[in-house]
Amino acid sequence: MRLPLLLAGTISVALVSAAALPAKQPRSPEQVAAAALAAAPVWDGHNDVPEQLRDRRKNVLDGFDFTDTTDTADAASGTAAMQTDLKRMRAGKVGAQFWSVYVSANLNDQQAVQATLEQIDVTRRLIARHPADLTLCLDSACVEAAFRKGRIASLMGMEGGHSIGGSLAVLRQMYALGARYMTLTHFKNNSWADAATDAPAHNGLTPLGKDMVREMQRLGMLVDVSHVSEKTMLDVLEVARAPIIASHSNAFAINHHPRNVPDVVLDGIKANGGIVMVNFYPPYVVEAARLWGANRDAEEARLKSLWRGQPDKAKAALTEWEKANPMPKGSVKDVADHLDYIAKRIGVDHVGLGGDLDGVETTVVGMEDASTYPALFVELARRGWGQQDLEKLASRNMLRVLKSAEQYAATQRGAAPLENPATSF
Repeated sequence: MRLPLLLAGTISVALVSAAALPAKQPRSPEQVAAAALAAAPVWDGHNDVPEQLRDRRKNVLDGFDFTDTTDTADAASGTAAMQTDLKRMRAGKVGAQFWSVYVSANLNDQQAVQATLEQIDVTRRLIARHPADLTLCLDSACVEAAFRKGRIASLMGMEGGHSIGGSLAVLRQMYALGARYMTLTHFKNNSWADAATDAPAHNGLTPLGKDMVREMQRLGMLVDVSHVSEKTMLDVLEVARAPIIASHSNAFAINHHPRNVPDVVLDGIKANGGIVMVNFYPPYVVEAARLWGANRDAEEARLKSLWRGQPDKAKAALTEWEKANPMPKGSVKDVADHLDYIAKRIGVDHVGLGGDLDGVETTVVGMEDASTYPALFVELARRGWGQQDLEKLASRNMLRVLKSAEQYAATQRGAAPLENPATSF
């Protein structure tokens, strides 16, 4: 069938016009990353500014300028400048932050509870001092509102179950004060859970430990499996009915540090709907840095034996060894390798970022402070991550996990609180 002459002419003109139009240029990795971070700012899972406030300032905020902390180095003590401040968080496109209210695992139960209360207090006071930039958030609705207002949603997480002194009652009170996740252990075991870096004592979680997980999820508090042993992780996954998190851990398949998450747990986290938030500390990121740490430990032991009774000589010799054998730090690309691995194994819906800034003395090159997140997003965009994938990594995954935890808690409102006997002092 022949087209009418007028219609055929119109089509011919349209085809010529379309051919004359320049092809739409693909976006650069920088443009993809920028668009993703504009749509979904970074939600970091773990930052230790509260620890710095305790160590450097004994929690006294008078005279502390959180707008810019680049001048906080102390040459006399060898303390480096802080890695986080408001100026650099803004440059890094951070829109939400879990502040770690960490206290030492070497404290006894009563000391740990008091110190955790003090860290919650100083964190809340820091947030209150900067109302134009920071907003204390206790739920996902607040986080979304903070995003819309251009403020940094500030949540708190306890790093280590020692923070609650083995008490379900204290756990509930910490939740009431604003703690929204708890890392079940730190570097050593507590009375109810095994840590990744300690000799196993409980074969994972004790019965009380399993009740801790149940009660956290009844409340809506996120269960964090960073720092715990593989068996503890697996026990948590067996008990959990809401998504869990690893707030600052990497892939064990790439770096065999016990702090990292093995494949069997990654698979469980996928089934659970949880998230692994990758950090920037070289011994967890770069296998060569982990091996360097083992060699350093061996050299330190050798020098202590060689210079028995002369600790100053042993220390000086170790310093010289470190100068001659610097730790391999890796780079942004190594962090991206962990994200790639996890995303390919269990899906991009289960990755996030937990830099561990101000909780580590060094980072991979290119991720030195809170301003550097965009560099990682550009690297991932170069590798083919699309804008939607990057938005999920930035904050959409963490927002989904928190909402799921809240939804599960809403179904448990009629459930009685779990109990354990009070300690007799």
